[in-house]
Formats: sequence, structure tokens, C-alpha cells
Amino acid sequence: MRPWSTDEVTAVLDDSRMAHWAEDFPADEGRVIAGFIVDRPDALGPYGQRQIIERASGLVIGAIGLFWPPSDGALEIGYGIVVSRRGRGYAPEATRALIAYALNLPDVHTVYADVELSNPASVRVLEKSGLRRWSEDATTARFRTTASEPSQR
Repeated sequence: MRPWSTDEVTAVLDDSRMAHWAEDFPADEGRVIAGFIVDRPDALGPYGQRQIIERASGLVIGAIGLFWPPSDGALEIGYGIVVSRRGRGYAPEATRALIAYALNLPDVHTVYADVELSNPASVRVLEKSGLRRWSEDATTARFRTTASEPSQR
């Protein structure tokens, strides 16, 4: 994972291509994150948004990030992987790494994510990442983990 550069954010928003991106990057999630960064420049900081890099190719294949600042010690995480690289374990790996990082930050004791039940692949990513389902309604499942849970230590 690495932080976004301002040039990459601009390229996404201008619908331009960069040579170090997978052929189907940015997907919708990348465009949403680029828009989020424009609205919140601090998202480029150490606690913000990152690109997911495929080790074998060095290409950007997705985006992941923390939605800073924490609220009462809780911090939301979000992610997305391009279609061409889904099902290879990249999303759970990146999510686990960012959760571990987040739970070691000052003033953070919980990391959470909400997912639509109509997206079972994303539900599975959160489960594989060590988050636990703690509530749901007719459309949304809510997952979280805390610093005190043994799987995070």
C-alpha cells in the first residue's frame, strides 16, 4: 500500500490513465476515493487513503483507507479492488494490515465497516479480515473489531 499523490487524484478525476495502474483501475471505488480526497486534503496524510499495489506487477489494483478522524475512538475503513484482481486475497490482506495499523494509533480502539448485504463478496472480505458482525438490518451488515480482541494482538 502507498499513499495517493495529488497527480494520481487529478488523473482519476480527469479520467486520465497512468502507466502504473492496472488496466481497469480506477474502478468506481477509486473515483469515489479521489473525490473524497479532493474534499478532504488531509486524506492524503498518514491516516488517510492509500492505493493497493500488486506485488508481482507493481500496478495499482485498488484503494483502501481510513476515514479520519476517529469518532469516540472508532474509525471507519473502506476498500475496493478492481474486477480483474478480485478473488486473489488482496482485499483481506490489505484490510488486515490497515486494521493493525489503525488499532495502534492514539485515540483509536475500534475499526468498523458497513456493507450492503447484497454484496456477499465484501461481507466475506470483512470476515476474512478479522472483523466481526455485530449488527445488521434488512440491507446492511455492520462489522467491527477492537484493540482488546485477541485476533488483533
